Amino acid sequence: MQKDEVACLKTELVKSCGTFRVLVGVTGSVAALKLPLLVSQLLQLSGVDVRVVTTEHAKHFYNPAEVSVKIYSDKDEWEMWTQRSDPVLHIELRRWADLFVIAPLDANTLGKIASGICDNLLTCVVRAWDTSRPLLFCPAMNTAMWQHPITAKQVSSLKEFGYMEIPCIAKTLVCGDEGKGAMAEVSTIVSVIKQYLQKPDKSSEKT
Repeated sequence: MQKDEVACLKTELVKSCGTFRVLVGVTGSVAALKLPLLVSQLLQLSGVDVRVVTTEHAKHFYNPAEVSVKIYSDKDEWEMWTQRSDPVLHIELRRWADLFVIAPLDANTLGKIASGICDNLLTCVVRAWDTSRPLLFCPAMNTAMWQHPITAKQVSSLKEFGYMEIPCIAKTLVCGDEGKGAMAEVSTIVSVIKQYLQKPDKSSEKT
């Protein structure tokens, strides 16, 4: 990557229009189609700045043109680093964010995080995350996948790491099945995040 491109990426993270920085992670569930709405509602909160980190499969479900903030993907991670002096994107994102919310968290990425796998930009941010800051996750998957015995164990593992679950809900899914597994409503997710805006600012503790 050219020096001016590296500088541009660093500037995007240094500059912030808000005092509370929310990193939204989006993975390959059909609920990813709600990303534009989630970002839009978060930006309506006073003092909030937002960036997005996406998996490749998540891109199938939303239109980037409808997302009004910077979206980072695996391509950015690898293009940003070419030599030892270059920044590492997943570390820069980890430093930038005050709160990380993964909405939706699909079954595949849930399994990866529970097992410590970090093979893309999003899971690398999770692995490097400062657990003194909130990490929220919003499971979303087919009811049959949700009911698989491994799912409860994996969700429990994430909670043991100190992450907070915003539980999925029961409804008629896009596939036509009825039952639990749908991502929490966007309004619910925003309400939970809003609670953290009222807590003491720890930005001075960023490392």
